[in-house]
Amino acid sequence: MGFTAANVALVRALPPLPSAGARRRRPTPVATEPVTVEGALGPPAPGHVHDVVVAGGRVMDPASGFDATADVGIDGHTVTAIRPRSGEPLAGRITLDATGLVVAPGFVDVLSYDPNPVGSWLKIADGVTTNLGMHGINSDPEPWFARWSNEGCPTHFGGAFDDPWARARMGIAPDQAATADQVRQLADEAEAALAAGWMGIDVEPEYTPGIDAAEIDALGRVAAAAGVPLFFHGRYSDVEPPGTNAETLDEILGTARRTGAAVHVQHIVSTGGTFSMEQSLATLEAASDEGVDVTACTYPYDSWATYLGSPRFAAGWQERFRIDFGDLRLPGGEQLTARTFERYRAENRLAVADAIPEDDVRRALAHPLVMIGSDSIIEPDAENHPRGAGTFARVLGRYVREEGLLSLMEALAKMTADPVARLERGAPALRRKGRLQIGADADVTVFDPSTVTDRATVEDPARPSTGVEWVLVAGRVVKSPAGVHRDELPGQAVRREG
Repeated sequence: MGFTAANVALVRALPPLPSAGARRRRPTPVATEPVTVEGALGPPAPGHVHDVVVAGGRVMDPASGFDATADVGIDGHTVTAIRPRSGEPLAGRITLDATGLVVAPGFVDVLSYDPNPVGSWLKIADGVTTNLGMHGINSDPEPWFARWSNEGCPTHFGGAFDDPWARARMGIAPDQAATADQVRQLADEAEAALAAGWMGIDVEPEYTPGIDAAEIDALGRVAAAAGVPLFFHGRYSDVEPPGTNAETLDEILGTARRTGAAVHVQHIVSTGGTFSMEQSLATLEAASDEGVDVTACTYPYDSWATYLGSPRFAAGWQERFRIDFGDLRLPGGEQLTARTFERYRAENRLAVADAIPEDDVRRALAHPLVMIGSDSIIEPDAENHPRGAGTFARVLGRYVREEGLLSLMEALAKMTADPVARLERGAPALRRKGRLQIGADADVTVFDPSTVTDRATVEDPARPSTGVEWVLVAGRVVKSPAGVHRDELPGQAVRREG
């Protein structure tokens, strides 16, 4: 107990990962020996028996570049030893055989939503150990954190202040601009919510088209003062004027330049980059070179999903997105027609649109400023896009193993070190996540690189991924080769501090 407690205390001094921009410019890190947190205790005493040992896997830590066959020792909720297999094997009360498997930091989903008893377990099956609702949470932070802390959750959980929800609560219509008094109230609410634990601010000009620069800049100034990012669901999602991807990115980057806020482009593959991905990424890269703190995320699918009553399906959607009724499906697989479109639109049903060029998906995935975010969690009714269940396994299976678009280490960085780097300035607890190092949190995903595969489809969005063999959250096994362990709910709140 003393050994574990000392490591828990010392890891709080763990240095932050470089910022996203810095990570893009530095050489790929390479560590030939396991990394130990500065100031952490030395190796356990001879004969020490760890609570859990993950034995004989390919241990990969994107934050340091360490990549070797090794044993990982865990005591309590902390990684306390990493020993290459050239030495004496570690002893554990529980030993998990990882021979032939990859042992990685638990995946961090940077763009998700509220946990729930169905979707959270599908995240676990997809290797996710930290589920962050950075697309905005429709709640005040105190009751939300209390709920999931009391009910229990298999993944860690955190989120962002949701501007559209706050506007609606104040009676501001989506197409209405906030008054000066309302802008001040929104800024005050955002500031209070950050103080209570939210890790960022979410704004959604596409879904609240009345939002103007005065409101966005006020929220940007709050975000900059708190050291958290402003997450943007951009205003436009195509290249047909008026209202183009270029204008979307101009608005986002202009906010960053005026306010000093770090900005993040949500799901650039469907908002801000579709049909113009090469130029959109070049715009972000030029801004980053200029010194703007900007990142983006993507999911690995050539379709998006939203509700048929949303502004995305305003008049002219076929021309803007280069699709027609036959390119729309309901979860479950029903293909729409002109007649069923009108019926389901009146019901505001969720529809999946086959509207993203595959080349745009590949370009986004490969770019150093872009990390992985699912933009979904499967709800109990399964009325969702398959990205809620299969995003991370799909990247590893299709785009790493089958296509070789990314190296395994590059892909893992986009799932671990990169999202942590985006958020850890405002949430120091994340400095203990997204890395597999001595003294870090024992959130670990163990998968078979030869078999890891997504199985979720539009017809069956709630099918769990395969090939993720073991998942540990806070040192506790929540998934084994036999399946998920529903009696284990070790997830903890991840909150902004300071």
